[in-house]
Amino acid sequence: MKKTMIKSSLSLAITLASTQIFASGFALNEQSISGMGTGFAGRTSSVDDASIVYGNPAGMSRLKRAQATVGVAAIDASTDITDTSGRSTGSNKGDMVPFIAVPMGFYVNPVDEHWAFGFGVYAPFGLVTDYEDNFQGRNFGSKSIVKVVTFQPTVSYAFNDKVSIGFGPTINRISGALESALNVSPLLGARTGDGRVQVKGDDVGYGFNAGILVQATDTTSVGLTYHSKVTYKLEGHTEVTPGAGVPAQVLGAGRYDAKLNIDTPETVDFSVTQKMNDAWKLYAGATWTRWSRLEDITVKNSGVTRAGGVAAPSLVGTISEEQNWHDTWAYAVGTSYQLNKQWVLRTGLSFDQSPTNNENRSPRIPTGDRTIFSLGAGYSPTDDITIDVAYSYLQEEKVKVSDANALGQSYNAKYDNSANGFGVGMTYRF
Repeated sequence: MKKTMIKSSLSLAITLASTQIFASGFALNEQSISGMGTGFAGRTSSVDDASIVYGNPAGMSRLKRAQATVGVAAIDASTDITDTSGRSTGSNKGDMVPFIAVPMGFYVNPVDEHWAFGFGVYAPFGLVTDYEDNFQGRNFGSKSIVKVVTFQPTVSYAFNDKVSIGFGPTINRISGALESALNVSPLLGARTGDGRVQVKGDDVGYGFNAGILVQATDTTSVGLTYHSKVTYKLEGHTEVTPGAGVPAQVLGAGRYDAKLNIDTPETVDFSVTQKMNDAWKLYAGATWTRWSRLEDITVKNSGVTRAGGVAAPSLVGTISEEQNWHDTWAYAVGTSYQLNKQWVLRTGLSFDQSPTNNENRSPRIPTGDRTIFSLGAGYSPTDDITIDVAYSYLQEEKVKVSDANALGQSYNAKYDNSANGFGVGMTYRF
């Protein structure tokens, strides 16, 4: 049962999910443009460039030259909202995700035949959603911005030409802001204008990535990577602004100190790369994500005051909302073809489960299971430079949203989500 008085408007973590991204929940996959071309099927077992810092830190020891890889992935999502109903009025355009870009950068320096050092800067989680002003479900979420930026210094060690390991601590900064409309007409028994609830918060958390890479045969490599959970204790504020015709004391309007604890989940990523001949390689991989950590969201607000220092009554002291997410699996297969010395062509197919469920799904999390088709290419005009490009098309299963709050408002709709992803990157070898 959902327990919020002002439903979804004070829960920062709920904004951490969106249809704009190419991994389940609120994870981002876009840490490698070369990997994007094969649907990330061989992410832990294939060493193409310095982005292996994220894919499998053990793979750094396979790079024989110092190199830097930079890239950006752009995501263009669309949503078709149909079968809408509820005790709210408004539009349902579905243009909730703006065109966004996700940058990344990595560097690897082999020290000797055993040791290699590297670092990476990338975004493992994040989103931007922004519904139109008159969105019918605006009382359950209207605007969300969340960014997680990770810095990862990394070291790897090769025991021999068959087995290597790698480890890197992660320093992660999360920041977020959300807005929701607030209309309390059902509470007052009269029509009122929309108010606003805005939440902002940030924190720095720490974790680690570790991996092992094994050259099982002359043509087969196997990789396993573990990305740890990261615990955040966000601190910020909640600001409640009443709409026209609403007495401030009804809502406890004002500015609150807000606190929220949340863990981003650990993942285990396994893949196999099989070299068929000098031209063809096959890839297969699976990723497990522990989304079951997200059982509920609890935001604690305190310290609200209005002009003159008079304490305001609060409907938002402690807000709790059930999520009940479940663990997910993602599967991918892919292939690459070395056309000639300069060109390599890639393709891949991925299947990704959604952690959400029908009972707790909201307009902030209107996501279902996904199928993703990818194409890519790498062009090396010289031995020192490689330019990678990739394209992905994502299609989700249609899902239903059914939301209600204690004010008697409700919103029901069917969401049909899809997205196009574009990536470009460059590797320079020193």
